[in-house]
Amino acid sequence: MRGFIFSLLLLIASAAPVLCDDAQPAPPAGKAAEMQSMKDFLQANPDCREFNDSCSYCVATDGQADCSTPQIACVKKAYQCTARSGK
Repeated sequence: MRGFIFSLLLLIASAAPVLCDDAQPAPPAGKAAEMQSMKDFLQANPDCREFNDSCSYCVATDGQADCSTPQIACVKKAYQCTARSGK
């Protein structure tokens, strides 16, 4: 009887990761091509002083961006302005 219970528990434990909802599907290959380039973002938002893509944090000065090194295991998202100039 112990062998049966142990086998049943082992079967359930090995199937648990498959049933887990934490796994995120990989983004489609075409989605990366749709992401806006940094140059296009800066041209479309000339008053943006600070922005990020959830990986790197950037400061824009005279139309040029100075960005941090991307964080480990980040998921790049669309650029988002976090501070605008008060002009």
